[in-house]
Amino acid sequence: MKDDREYRSMELIAPEQTEERSYMVQGYASTFEPYTLFTAEDGTEYKEQILPTAFEEADLSDVVFRVDHTGRVYARSSAGTVNLWTDEHGLGQRADLSKTQKARELFEDIEAGNYPKMSFAFKVAADHFDKATHTRVIERIAKVYDVSPVSFPANPGTELCVSTRDWLNGVIEAEQAERLEEERRERQKQKIRILAEVH
Repeated sequence: MKDDREYRSMELIAPEQTEERSYMVQGYASTFEPYTLFTAEDGTEYKEQILPTAFEEADLSDVVFRVDHTGRVYARSSAGTVNLWTDEHGLGQRADLSKTQKARELFEDIEAGNYPKMSFAFKVAADHFDKATHTRVIERIAKVYDVSPVSFPANPGTELCVSTRDWLNGVIEAEQAERLEEERRERQKQKIRILAEVH
């Protein structure tokens, strides 16, 4: 079965600063500003943008908080220990890591800087490609699976997941084919002009 989950790096996660340790960590799972996914050999930047309305119908009912998208679950939305919201900036998340010894140990690792970045896993419900700006526009997210502190955050330009890479390859191939077809038509027009001038 094909896994159609996609992964994106998140903004720096920050432990909440309070007088009494709260074991809360928060950050943005997604922002709504366009970002570069990949730069082609010809210098063309292929971008992605998640629309502010993309999460309106998303399934956020059971989002888990775990390390590197695998293994132990330290918090989850269905248990009330992961809270997600949207604002003008993006999809925010706050996780309560106070409930178990292992979760508190993870908080210590995050506070120590061992996990300076996060990533989130999601499934796209609807998207389109804006040819003018070379931007994939994600209109609707079907589900968010997890938010994860990661050892090495993925660089979208070099470590695209399979479904995103397949999509991007298709777009680049289509654009190259279109460009080659335009060049072929232009050469044909030139030949016709030359023949017309000769006769």
